[in-house]
Order: sequence, then structure tokens, then C-alpha cells
Amino acid sequence: MTSTTNHYIAQAKTLSDEQKERILSRMTGKLPKRLAKDKLTEEEAIAIQLELEDEQLQEWKEKVAAIRKKEEGKKSK
Repeated sequence: MTSTTNHYIAQAKTLSDEQKERILSRMTGKLPKRLAKDKLTEEEAIAIQLELEDEQLQEWKEKVAAIRKKEEGKKSK
């Protein structure tokens, strides 16, 4: 496992039961199936979900920054 994965697993271990439930409820795609088939532990599934959400957040921030930069360009003309 990479250090990034270890970071998310450590983060998953510190969550309350309610926080874990919320994260598990947001899982989509193959992740819930892998958890149901016991291919992943609950902590591993939560760690993967946390990592995916962080990546999606970064992508969203980049898109918003690009939109804002484009808007600033239009205003300055």
C-alpha cells in the first residue's frame, strides 16, 4: 500500500460510526459490491471512498478556478 492509502485508512479508523455510515451511503459503482462480497474490509472501503471524494473535490476546485479566471478575463475587456 502506498503512503496515501495508509493516510486514508488511518483517517477511516478515526471516524465515528455515524460518519462511517454517511460515507458508506455515498459509495457508488463497484465499491459497494466489493464490500458486500467481503473482498474489502469496511475500513478499506471507507478509505477508498474518502480518496475518491478528495480527488473529485480537487477536480471541482480546478474547474471552478478555470471558470473564475475566464470570467475575470471577460470583465477586464
